[in-house]
Amino acid sequence: MTMGSEEKDVFDNANTPVDELGDEIPSPAVDLAALQADYLAMKDQLLRAVAETENTRRRLTRERDETAKYAAANFAKEMLDVADNLHRALAAIPAEAVAKDEALKSLFDGVSATERQLDAAFTRQQIKRLWPEGEKFDSNLHQAMFEVPGTDQPNGTVVQVLQAGYVMHDRLLRPALVGVAKGEPKPAGDAPGHVDTVA
Repeated sequence: MTMGSEEKDVFDNANTPVDELGDEIPSPAVDLAALQADYLAMKDQLLRAVAETENTRRRLTRERDETAKYAAANFAKEMLDVADNLHRALAAIPAEAVAKDEALKSLFDGVSATERQLDAAFTRQQIKRLWPEGEKFDSNLHQAMFEVPGTDQPNGTVVQVLQAGYVMHDRLLRPALVGVAKGEPKPAGDAPGHVDTVA
């Protein structure tokens, strides 16, 4: 007795091994190259996912550290005006008057102590005061307000500080407001390579 085609398919399927979920288990004759390609593709996806996770972790750690590092920046900016006013108050009191008036000396000492405490608090928060007089002008840290001719200083040297600048760690809170030396052009006879001729 011969089997029909439908009966043959049922018989063949009955002999195909299946796992507990009913999925067909591949026969040993499955192409090994296809399995290796699948393995390499899955390994590549896994490595990319691990790398992406590590990059995300590093970025979040860096952002968290920066947030903690500069958390007081806004408050510090507001306190800069207080520091300026304390400095101005001390500069406005003549030394001779402090020496003569005991009450004024007590006031001067109290304001000086307050300024020192504020400076100490700034130091603990890694806030540094910039007073660049005599230094070369740096547009990253200074804001030029005017040029000063005839100072006998090299061109671009800070010759006057109108307002101190401040940095927190490596971030600028406020640029120093400065006056910069303006070099005078040299007379034509002093130009390099110029030779005066006598008629």
